[in-house]
Amino acid sequence: MIEGTVLVRGGHVIDPANGVDGQFDVLIRNGIIDQVGAVEPAVDVPEFDATGCLVTPGWIDVHVHLRDPGFPEKETMETGTAAAAAGGFTAIACMPNTRPALDSPEIIADLLKRADDAGRIRVFPIATITRGRSGDEPVDFDAVIAAGAIGWSDDGDTTANSAIMRQALEASVRLDRPVIVHCEDKALASGAMHEGDVSRRLGIPGIPAVAEEIIIGRDLMLAELTGGWLHVCHVSTGRGAELLAEAKRRGVNVTAEVMPHHLAMSDEWVGGSRTLHNTNRPAGQPGEPADPYTKVNPPLRPVADTRALLERIQDGTFDCFGTDHAPHAAPEKSGSKYEAAAMGLSGLEFAFPLTLALAEAEHFSVYDMVRLWTVEPARILREERGSLSIGAPADIAVFDPDREWMVTPDELSTKSANTPLLGMTMKGRAVFTLVDGKERHRA
Repeated sequence: MIEGTVLVRGGHVIDPANGVDGQFDVLIRNGIIDQVGAVEPAVDVPEFDATGCLVTPGWIDVHVHLRDPGFPEKETMETGTAAAAAGGFTAIACMPNTRPALDSPEIIADLLKRADDAGRIRVFPIATITRGRSGDEPVDFDAVIAAGAIGWSDDGDTTANSAIMRQALEASVRLDRPVIVHCEDKALASGAMHEGDVSRRLGIPGIPAVAEEIIIGRDLMLAELTGGWLHVCHVSTGRGAELLAEAKRRGVNVTAEVMPHHLAMSDEWVGGSRTLHNTNRPAGQPGEPADPYTKVNPPLRPVADTRALLERIQDGTFDCFGTDHAPHAAPEKSGSKYEAAAMGLSGLEFAFPLTLALAEAEHFSVYDMVRLWTVEPARILREERGSLSIGAPADIAVFDPDREWMVTPDELSTKSANTPLLGMTMKGRAVFTLVDGKERHRA
């Protein structure tokens, strides 16, 4: 077990924060980056052979559901942070739709203590916008940030009260923290999958794209009114991305994330297709129709949307990737009808193979893939992370891009193997994860 000092030897090092892209060694001493370059071996320094591997700053996920506190049957602090480390993540921001919700300084302080006790990766809590996520009464915006929250969100629900959203955005101006929004008009979103040709063929009630786009539009207008910092979660439609691009051109203070499953999968997966769209890799044989593991919110959209989202990565509309890791206990995904299954899928351990496949299909470069998982999410969290700068904390991920592995529950560290990728062979995996130079995962 590595404990603070190690030489990561001979890997392909990509560090977008410093413009590094080449074959180098990385020396870590006492938990910090000591050298990046050609490093002479030393008898007192253990080595990790990274030949053929990609070496990057530790990945950062701005959108994770730890389900802690309150839902140990889905995930725990221990299993969620283990899954993150197994995916190459050294820091995550956790959503507040817990029980109790993360709506007070006391609850946030407790979560931070338990994350520290778990001793695996860095956990940054996101506070609620409203008390109990009820939508009725705003939290004490200043107090929850002072307690350690990195922003506010009622994720899982839209904050329907526009006056409260305005207050939150005004607080974001004062505190330089994002209002992180789940955009969904509940009155329109009573279905179970994307509303379109596939939903009609399967006879499953649909969720129209405009249910997401209407709220994106509202929140962008409120951000423009207040000058506040809006961060839009898990954008899934081409029109939604277009609204963001238009707002950015007008100077609206908005950032946004896009998820690998909305880029590599489509609504055809619900009906049994198992082709990783937009990549040059097949993902397996056709499955059973209406697979509950494909049920996610926002839903998987048509291929035209996935391609439109990829174009918006190339033009800079999206600021970072995120996984929306949303574990569920097995019974919640195995209902007799698709409509009865819970929404959400596991994502932490699939971020690398899915985005690598898209990079290899030339939708973006491997360099940009690393940038959107490291320095860019660090900027959104307002954290000095996501780099291999000399003197920085040694948060490092090493990935083997050629390692093939089959997705089975036993291969995963998450407690909830709720993914439509089960039974498929993935290419690419994290093999070594360090936090402060301490080994947190080794494949």
